[in-house]
Amino acid sequence: MMSSGGFDLLYREGMSLIEEVAAYLDGDGRAESAALDREASFVYATESMRLTTRLMQLASWLLLHRAVNEGEISAEQALEEKAKVKFSALPSERGGPGWDDLPERMRGYIQKGDRLFARVVKFDKIERGEEELPAANPQNGVSAQIDRLKQAFGPS
Repeated sequence: MMSSGGFDLLYREGMSLIEEVAAYLDGDGRAESAALDREASFVYATESMRLTTRLMQLASWLLLHRAVNEGEISAEQALEEKAKVKFSALPSERGGPGWDDLPERMRGYIQKGDRLFARVVKFDKIERGEEELPAANPQNGVSAQIDRLKQAFGPS
């Protein structure tokens, strides 16, 4: 996936989300957070820091992979750099007092960030050999039919 067009898509998606969130937090998010009550304001501040931290970790990971793909650094150099930045854990649950009062856009950005972050963490674990690639499903409709034809008619 990293050497295919899949990385380019992930890179564009990640960098686009980073830009969107930065613009939101500096603009509309600042205005929306000013209107929140004390409890929701605390949740907003906490979640915006968590989101910003995760997105900066994603940016670092994406930029390192892009540098490797473009031949600017070696894979070994990227691994050394990535060892310096540890991914923060995603919260296992969201919610609690003040959560429902967060602006809808903020909750949406948190969800998008969590999903993207989880994908990148999975790719990183696969790359490090901590997880295996998901097995491809060879039994789709076409390959199953081809296998039956091969069995029926034998090798050609």
